Amino acid sequence: MARHEKTAADLGARLCFEDEAGQGLRLPKGPTWGRRGHTPVVRVTAAGTKRVSMAALICTNSGHRHRLIYRIHLDRGPAKG
Repeated sequence: MARHEKTAADLGARLCFEDEAGQGLRLPKGPTWGRRGHTPVVRVTAAGTKRVSMAALICTNSGHRHRLIYRIHLDRGPAKG
């Protein structure tokens, strides 16, 4: 390492890493029933789609405990009525 370069620990800096993720709560497909030889037609709307999103942040600091901060958001879809 060069003389003028310092590590994060020497500077007393914190290192933080952030990530976000989202997931739909609806099954990608389901069972259908129909008479033999007749393909059933299933209409699907996205009106009631539910999703969960999460954002997380982890911070490290030399000589201290690591910190994990996260938030979860549950989207229940549009309001009815």
